Amino acid sequence: MAPRTISLFDSAPDPPCPAPFNMADYVLGCAAAMGDKAAVIVVGGDTSQRLDYTDLRAAVLGTATGLVQAGFGPGDRVLLRLGNNLDMPLAYLGCIAAGLVPVLTSPSLTAPEVARIVADVNPRLVLRDPDVPSASGPPELGLHALRSLRELPPADPDLGDPDRMGYIVYTSGTSGAPRAVAHAHRAIWARRMMFDAWYGLRADDVLLHAGAFNWTYTLGTGLMDPWSVGATALIPAASTPVERIGDLLAAHHATLFAAAPGVYRQMLSRSTLPPLPRLRHGLSAGEKMPPALHAAWSKATGTAIYEAFGMSECSTFISSAPATPAPHDTIGRPQPGRRVAILGPDGAVPIGDTGVIAVDRRDPGLMLGYLNAQTETDLRFRGDWFVTGDIGTMDADGCITYAGRDDDMMNAGGFRVSPIEVEQALLSVPGLTTCGAAEVTLGAGKSIIVLFYTGPQVLDAEALSAHAATRLARYKQPRAYVHLPTLPTGPTGKLMRRHLARHWPNERSPLQ
Repeated sequence: MAPRTISLFDSAPDPPCPAPFNMADYVLGCAAAMGDKAAVIVVGGDTSQRLDYTDLRAAVLGTATGLVQAGFGPGDRVLLRLGNNLDMPLAYLGCIAAGLVPVLTSPSLTAPEVARIVADVNPRLVLRDPDVPSASGPPELGLHALRSLRELPPADPDLGDPDRMGYIVYTSGTSGAPRAVAHAHRAIWARRMMFDAWYGLRADDVLLHAGAFNWTYTLGTGLMDPWSVGATALIPAASTPVERIGDLLAAHHATLFAAAPGVYRQMLSRSTLPPLPRLRHGLSAGEKMPPALHAAWSKATGTAIYEAFGMSECSTFISSAPATPAPHDTIGRPQPGRRVAILGPDGAVPIGDTGVIAVDRRDPGLMLGYLNAQTETDLRFRGDWFVTGDIGTMDADGCITYAGRDDDMMNAGGFRVSPIEVEQALLSVPGLTTCGAAEVTLGAGKSIIVLFYTGPQVLDAEALSAHAATRLARYKQPRAYVHLPTLPTGPTGKLMRRHLARHWPNERSPLQ
């Protein structure tokens, strides 16, 4: 193969999604053969919850029957206001099996936030836990009635065009107001490209995911994908402290572990991990993991972590994997079956040049669009490409180095500087726990790079500056350092860099 000269990965496409198709039917495809094998176990709570594959299938298809009998039909939108427990995925798949369109929401949303979503998606029904805030408007089905539907005879899944709308999720809002993202049934089919190119997923795996049930990372990586191959999913109960996760991995013989980087960091800093002889490797997504954290995990457990990159608008499409590991300072390679580029104003940029990460608009995991926002949807496309808004570079091997969000990029004397690069250069400072870099405007058109950090105590600014000077070019070095009790994060724990500048104290002066 000739050396790659431009930042374009163009592999043969994955086999197309079959038709007719139903996402829930696909997820339950192994259920009959798996029988009484554990499909999911909620661990770490006062009582253990377990569903075998027979019960999983019956609960999902019984829920579908009840919703149809209640007069709801294909295309109707259903708002899920459920807690962080098994009710969420069972209702989610039950809706999809019936051809309804579930709308995933976090139970932590306030009533005004839910009211805005109701106005946005116009649901015909709300499935609601009484402990979760809701909003007036659509009729509600309570938790007791929802659970009783699982006892009904199984429905025949609603099969149809794989391109029809299957579910709605909301973006995290880290780069603006959260948007309703509509996905097709085929989105689950696209996830097959991750099995070898990220997970190394097998039917005999026991995968523990340390996330909430309503998070798409948990629903996809932690539940739907394991169920699609007949593996067992473990989810910690909502009240489980991070210090217990290592013990749960050991006690339940987990072979795969998935979490956001922050969970790995907390596990390593707050507890001594037990031996994990069954664990093959960890999986990470949600934000870039610092190489030092990779190294610390490997030292503590003897296992690797494989990262992946995706977004609410598209399934994970760049990753590292056991069979194709990538350098820890990268986010991996485009998965076989994908078409990915690093774009500049005139198309794919030369190898090593910086541009925006883009994925082919025909990718089966790509959204249908933003709901009720055609103009916003159109702005995300450039010819054959969906433009992610994330900045990166591609090397000759196809590995992609992430440089942050386009709207997170900082300007230092006319140079564009990645906050990721600045943060990783400072993370090795003793006493610094986490950090985030942001551009702060001082007035009169002057701005500086500031590092906001957490740790047990305020660190000496001159020592921090000296450390930065050994690792960063002068124009990339922070001009000030601000200690915070915590950094601003979104609902999924992702750092919200655009909120950092709010913590700049006006009376401070930058380093001279």
